Amino acid sequence: MCGIAGFIGREGQPREPARDILEKMTRRLIHRGPDSEGYWQSADGRVNLGHRRLAIIDLTPSGHQPMLTPDGRFVLSFNGEIYNFEELKEDLETAGCRFAGTSDTEVLLQALATWGVEPTLQRLNGMFAFALWDNLARKLWLARDRFGEKPLYYSWQNGMFIFGSELKAVTPHPGFKFDIDRNVLSSYMRFNYVPWPCSI
Repeated sequence: MCGIAGFIGREGQPREPARDILEKMTRRLIHRGPDSEGYWQSADGRVNLGHRRLAIIDLTPSGHQPMLTPDGRFVLSFNGEIYNFEELKEDLETAGCRFAGTSDTEVLLQALATWGVEPTLQRLNGMFAFALWDNLARKLWLARDRFGEKPLYYSWQNGMFIFGSELKAVTPHPGFKFDIDRNVLSSYMRFNYVPWPCSI
């Protein structure tokens, strides 16, 4: 199953307090990934990615996450399974990529780094949610499978972007405010769903 969590904070945020928050968020997902946990922070402490791992395909430490490309440009925290990863791996090896392990995570990361996010998403067959940070472009990508099998919650409040595999991974962040929007609640009661682009 696995679980991901993370946030982008403000410039100049101290790393230690940010790490404490990230650990609290990620540990809320222990039931999704009891085998290991991992954390990654940018040098300035602004970008924080966490992961809880349920080891299935590659049981070795080479499948540990968040996972970085060899050059350190891309960082990936991934939940799910890529069904066609062996086919993608063959294509990547033909293009000159080398792999340290046998996980679909490493194949996904190399695909994203080699082909780019949107072309890779077009080629993926699987159920997934992931966060990809590009250290060079200073850009965060969040994506999930076409049918939304793997959950992904996010919040943009007061200059903070927070995300996680479950709502309870987002709520420990002190920047997350979860007041009920009464207008949206009214829409929910009227239509029996929350209309886009609102959130309750």
